[in-house]
Amino acid sequence: MPSAADHITRAIAADGGAVRFDAFMNMALYGPDGFYNSGGRAGRRGDFITSPEVGPLFGVVLARAVDAWWIEVGSPDDFRIFDVGAGPGTLARSVLAAEPRCLRGDRSRYVCVETSASQRASHPEGVTSLAALPAGELRGVVLANELLDNLAFRLLAFDGQWRESWIAASGDAFVEVLRPCDPPPFALPTRPIHGARVPWQQAAGEWVVDVLSRLVGRLVVIDYAVQATAELAGRPWRDWLRTYSGQERGAHYLREVGGQDITTDVCVDQLISVCGEPDAVRSQDQFLRRWGIDELVEEGRRVWDAEASRPGLNAMRMRSRISESEALLDPEGLGGFTVLEWVRVEE
Repeated sequence: MPSAADHITRAIAADGGAVRFDAFMNMALYGPDGFYNSGGRAGRRGDFITSPEVGPLFGVVLARAVDAWWIEVGSPDDFRIFDVGAGPGTLARSVLAAEPRCLRGDRSRYVCVETSASQRASHPEGVTSLAALPAGELRGVVLANELLDNLAFRLLAFDGQWRESWIAASGDAFVEVLRPCDPPPFALPTRPIHGARVPWQQAAGEWVVDVLSRLVGRLVVIDYAVQATAELAGRPWRDWLRTYSGQERGAHYLREVGGQDITTDVCVDQLISVCGEPDAVRSQDQFLRRWGIDELVEEGRRVWDAEASRPGLNAMRMRSRISESEALLDPEGLGGFTVLEWVRVEE
């Protein structure tokens, strides 16, 4: 059976001996036998944990926020939640279990968008499950939780000048070749250390531009991020160009191809350069507190205190809110993620 590496090697040969890093990454993650098409996924039994996998509390808070945004635009009947990069549907299950008023019992208006067919098969019953965002107008809320960090990015490296990473095949291995490139549409440091690297998140910017051009509602992006690309040039590249497999940091990004995730910090300045300033920028800690996580945790404590002597399933769920909130609000972890919101209203 051909592997992801085999498919990429053939693509390199067909493309004249090298492919740009973003093409390599796209094939390694989403191509035939790529990571997400061969079993890679989020979750406790998967390769990494995201906020929805911590427990249902994250989805309960988001359901509150989405209901408020729905009321804000007049409670329309055609309002939808587009959960992009939905994975196996963990966030969808938590939001649906919270029974947001904006769906009014119509689960089909929760749209799970996921490229992996195997993960789409795990989506909850009744939701609309798609491989890509539908064409035309997007009316409602588009959620992108840890999506942009996984969109294939270009890679720039400094060896006396900024050049671009291309990937070639050498026997059974992949090697990097640096080639000249056009200046990117964001600021780069002029005197970085030799070997400095930064991501050029062109695909992420294009994705946001496309969504905003068709959106009537709100785009909410949640991810680990930095405000300026130049910040990454001053950090060891292995700190932000990360791989994951089996809940552990993985190997070098040119190894274990198709067997590990590849991800990076999202550079906010790059998004702003093509999409404009967001309407709100908060940490995940601030965002979740804004939409009532503290109130939900306090409710959990009250229920547990009242039923602790003979706890039932509901009491156990309520008690878990305490530990879930600690993980979701941790400033050194998920709580330090950045939440970006763009709002588009009808004129």
